[in-house]
Amino acid sequence: MNIIELKDLTFRWPQRNESIINIEHFSLAHGEKLFVSGASGSGKSTLLGLLSGIIKPSSGSIHILQTQFSTLNGPQSDQFRADHIGYIFQQFNLIPYLSVIENVLLPSLFSNRRKQQLQPDPQAQAIELLAKLKLPKDCINRQVTQLSIGQQQRVAAARALIGNPELIIADEPTSALDRDNRSAFIQLLMEQCTLTGASLLFVSHDQQLQPLFDRHLALSQFNNCEEPVDEYL
Repeated sequence: MNIIELKDLTFRWPQRNESIINIEHFSLAHGEKLFVSGASGSGKSTLLGLLSGIIKPSSGSIHILQTQFSTLNGPQSDQFRADHIGYIFQQFNLIPYLSVIENVLLPSLFSNRRKQQLQPDPQAQAIELLAKLKLPKDCINRQVTQLSIGQQQRVAAARALIGNPELIIADEPTSALDRDNRSAFIQLLMEQCTLTGASLLFVSHDQQLQPLFDRHLALSQFNNCEEPVDEYL
């Protein structure tokens, strides 16, 4: 079963003639770990906006977990994303006034499905996940602003993984790390995806990372736009 299936997908901004996204077909298999690369302006941010439901396609279809995600309304797509997609942002987007453990458990407040996956003791499962991601135990009750960049990255990964979502999307989350820490983080992320059976779509411009993944695609290989264009996301 494919986790993601895109068909005849296009996106263009209103009053602009050129398409940013023009994908005839793309799929991501269950459990697959895919590295997607692309230069600035190639459409990476727009593609992730489409896959997360932040923007709607101009035409074509987006199926995620065999649900036609692109036709869901705003509240429906928000709930679907909360239930089934873990997102690791480039800037992490942690809530600064919450502790580490509160940040990690945040998805369970918006998704009963993910909350049920954490029973009978959500906090214990969150602590166990943080330990697997090698976050020191004495960090758990700190505010995230007191952590190093590498530690914040692990918290962001734990928040995405908590409650076993089927799809993990990572938007250049290693851009602030040195080479050794980048590789170590990706290995930990992949181990957790393997344990839960999640598929991983990892977007980056860093070509050195691609050998670590099951498959690598340059966005230009499946996005049929003739020229890179400026993005607004």
